[in-house]
Amino acid sequence: MKKKGIIMSVLVVFLLSGCAELMKMVDTLPVESPLTEAEVAEGLKDALITGARNSSSILSEVNGYYGDAAVKILLPPEASVIIENLSKIPGGEKLVEDVVLRINRSAEEAAKEAAPIFIASIKQMTIRDAFSILKGADNEATLYLARTTRIDLYNLYKPKIQVSTEKALIAGVSTKDSWETLTGKWNTLANSVAGRIAGFQPVNVDLDDYLTNRALDGLFLKVAIEEKKIRTNVSARVTPLLKKVFGSLDE
Repeated sequence: MKKKGIIMSVLVVFLLSGCAELMKMVDTLPVESPLTEAEVAEGLKDALITGARNSSSILSEVNGYYGDAAVKILLPPEASVIIENLSKIPGGEKLVEDVVLRINRSAEEAAKEAAPIFIASIKQMTIRDAFSILKGADNEATLYLARTTRIDLYNLYKPKIQVSTEKALIAGVSTKDSWETLTGKWNTLANSVAGRIAGFQPVNVDLDDYLTNRALDGLFLKVAIEEKKIRTNVSARVTPLLKKVFGSLDE
């Protein structure tokens, strides 16, 4: 019996010492630390930068604008009178389609330069902004970006649009040339005696201003789509930090 008691005592000591060692091992295992303010800010910036790059890449492809009904840039509303009276303009339908194509080609060309402009703005985001955005709607970061950067982005983006609209694209003719040909023919008619009698109004639109705003609308729309993917689709979180920051929303 003495022997059995000694054996049991040894086993208990062994088990207890084993548990102590096991606890030490558990203590050394990596534990997911809570999100820091800096991580939230960097995670949001990563998300926006990823979205901006993806959106810029998508829109800068041939037919990135022209082939996507959600962002395709049509003629300004002021030009609706032209479309309604195409039969009165020689070759009117072809002229309109040609201008629409060139406008969208200009936007696609300008989109190649959009990502760096966005990224420069994204880096200005504060930690407070990041925390409110993290818990916001699926497009909260995009709304913040549009709200805080649109004017600066417009001022940087418009000259690129202008260069693009003045660049000879098809058969040596620029977008601006096509637009001026179209509106010029219409305005000649509108300003004629017959046009005034018919009540036609000339069309005077700053094409670069219109095009820049529509191009930015499309760009922000694509950024919103990319942001939602990162928020709701685990596979879209392509970096460990994105997984950690947006994974906290899944809990």
